[in-house]
Amino acid sequence: MSKTHSSTDYPIENSVSPLSVGYRIRILREQRGLSLRELAERCGLSLNAISKIERGENSPTVASLHLLASALKVPITEFFREASDQRIVHVRRSRRLETSHDGIAIASLGMGLYQQQLEPFLMTLQAGAGTDGVPVTHEGQEFVYCVEGEVQYEISGELFALEQGDSLLFESIQPHRCLNLSSKSAVILVVFQSHEGTEIARQRHLDT
Repeated sequence: MSKTHSSTDYPIENSVSPLSVGYRIRILREQRGLSLRELAERCGLSLNAISKIERGENSPTVASLHLLASALKVPITEFFREASDQRIVHVRRSRRLETSHDGIAIASLGMGLYQQQLEPFLMTLQAGAGTDGVPVTHEGQEFVYCVEGEVQYEISGELFALEQGDSLLFESIQPHRCLNLSSKSAVILVVFQSHEGTEIARQRHLDT
């Protein structure tokens, strides 16, 4: 995981595509009166890279999403937002908002609940894939459940091997990242929690 890090309603796409995430990034940037160049300077990504993400030509890495979320001062889940101010959120598998890059796919399992404090994601890591760069840190707590395959988590330098059915719960201010060292794909359920009430998991997570 590299380092990283409500709002109006946005249209809901029927298909999962990079464009859905890119569209939200562009809307958030424009709402803040930022040019592409200004956003690039704030987050450290190139102007060209951000432009391609916004146009749906490139899928952002989790690390990039964290950097953009931090620069835009929103929780990373804002890029996956499907609805707002609801008491019940029902997400069909075919309508999950998702982004993928370098062998890692991240799908939002529920976003838009009134005063939401949990951020559930399903993360699929292909063989050899993992969060790259410097381990990420963010406020709150994090829960990880290995649904399928094997994943290695590193938390504050300590390694944890997760197999199907294994789980982890930890304070996410500790530097952490994950990697699939096996020859098969792995699927993990990741749930973020923030101490900031409605500003759920505002940090740089999902550095995948």
